Amino acid sequence: MSSTREIADLYAKYVMNTYAQKVALVKGQGTVVSGADGNRYIDFTSGIAVQNVGHAHPKVVQAVAEQMATLNHCSNLFYNEKQALLAKKLVEISDLDVGTKCFFCNSGAEANEAMIKLARLWGHLGGKGDDNGGYVEIVTMMNSFHGRTLATLTATGQAKVQDGFDPLPVGFAYADFNDIESVKAAINDSTVAVMLECIQGEGGVIPADTKFMKALRALCDEREILLLCDEVQCGMGRTGDWFAWQSTGVKPDAFSLAKAIASGVPMGAVVASSKLADVFTPGRHASTFGGNPLACAAALATIGVIESENLLERAADAGDAIMSGLGKIADAHPGLVKAIRGQGLMIGLALDPGKIDAGRVVDAARDIGLLVCKAGGNAIRILPPLNVTDDEIDDGLDILADAIDEVAGA
Repeated sequence: MSSTREIADLYAKYVMNTYAQKVALVKGQGTVVSGADGNRYIDFTSGIAVQNVGHAHPKVVQAVAEQMATLNHCSNLFYNEKQALLAKKLVEISDLDVGTKCFFCNSGAEANEAMIKLARLWGHLGGKGDDNGGYVEIVTMMNSFHGRTLATLTATGQAKVQDGFDPLPVGFAYADFNDIESVKAAINDSTVAVMLECIQGEGGVIPADTKFMKALRALCDEREILLLCDEVQCGMGRTGDWFAWQSTGVKPDAFSLAKAIASGVPMGAVVASSKLADVFTPGRHASTFGGNPLACAAALATIGVIESENLLERAADAGDAIMSGLGKIADAHPGLVKAIRGQGLMIGLALDPGKIDAGRVVDAARDIGLLVCKAGGNAIRILPPLNVTDDEIDDGLDILADAIDEVAGA
């Protein structure tokens, strides 16, 4: 097996430099991953909220192996039973309304792109009851993140993500997150939808207020526009509900999924209520790989594990334990911690940028044996698998506390 240095040299020579990697991972089991040089790490990133049932869960491994040996791909020119069964399951656990349907693709950006196209087509077809159509503009939130395609990076409310890629597509406006008056001000006569994450992940793990979500739903109903939720990072059980919007008591008209839906097999999806379910027709949108038998088998197995192992309840309980532990870390480091926020196992530890750098803490934790990642606003993002054990939580928090001690004392 190659060393980390040898792998890094191959990257430097042959792979575009879009990430700043430090470790070469070669194996994972549950919440623990191993590096090329033999080091072991507690993984509180889950591949950025992908491995919600842990690395190499045996039921997912078995489902993928069996499907690979049977029929891994057939394109969407043909029926595929696994895709139909997965769509049925997503419709059932989302419980949007009678007539809800799904579209499948390969990533979160593609899912959000499809949701944007769906909303615009609905607007062009006169979805607001006006035969003239022409409703195309989508309001998104400042500090949001929706992907790296041209449309989704334009939807992303962060200038640093958009910088250097102009001219950007038109048809997007921005409002302040958790500020209903700002959203009202951003809506105009061409607005077709409001799109947001119920928990801003890249933006610093910032949850939407329930009061804001209810007001947003009422506003969208009043203006006859769509409410779209990006569940790419916060969905699939991470927050203690199947989808983060469920805890607000507000139903969107459509929502996107990816990341954890198929435990690392690339997949994205849009789940659309009856209002939007039949807007796409043959030739309007498509995906060669989207929802192929392999990815759907992985997704069905993933959902089965979450159900059979009661991982929604576990995510809520484990999240409470981590929040409590982070509170003790904050008490032991007065002035360093600005906020502890999140829901379930999507947690952010916001640090005072004038006193300590979150990136340095992430590096120090990795060197001791814990993988966490940085988020916007100088926050540490904590995203363990939903089946993380109590001992792993304790060990991870101990390492994080030691890392903060090390950086603060440097």
